Amino acid sequence: MNQPQLGRLEDFVAGVSRLLDRTDDEAEILREASGLLGRLIAVDDWLPDDYAQPDPLRYRQYLLYRDPKARFSVVSFVWGPGQATPVHDHTVWGLVGVLRGAELSQGYRVEGGALRPLGPVHRLSAGEVEAVSPTVGDIHRVTNALADRVSISIHLYGADIGAVRRSTYDEAGTKKAFVSGYADAPLLELSRVGVGA
Repeated sequence: MNQPQLGRLEDFVAGVSRLLDRTDDEAEILREASGLLGRLIAVDDWLPDDYAQPDPLRYRQYLLYRDPKARFSVVSFVWGPGQATPVHDHTVWGLVGVLRGAELSQGYRVEGGALRPLGPVHRLSAGEVEAVSPTVGDIHRVTNALADRVSISIHLYGADIGAVRRSTYDEAGTKKAFVSGYADAPLLELSRVGVGA
């Protein structure tokens, strides 16, 4: 991976860092960081192969960058054909941008002792960005929209998401706690940012 390509990720991380230095207003963060993420995923030449490897059994979550103050993390999600998450929440603000392929996202709410769909299934294609948070909608299930190839999305979260205690939900809306962690990958050094993952 040469430096100009990795430079796209470094520019994104630097932009998010400046944004969070300036404000903690969630609406402003989601709006401005959405533009930054959109620019990052507009060109698909920067993600190292080590962070784009699927698993035959389940999706993978690779840490690309963790802010030294744990204010945010950047993660690549790699989906094998047809793979899906359980219904889950995030507990923090986040943005999802599709780099390759497409994803299906179904929002949910817990109501009357049951898990109920919130609106129709939403298809997110390469280059598109979507927000999640307890404020704008935080419970969903995500599926690779493609039955025959890998999809990859880049996620920005307002915490070190691999260390956050979150929940999955069953059909009755009952929560089960989990901490996702990250798939194994070598440390990614971002020289222009000054701190590796």
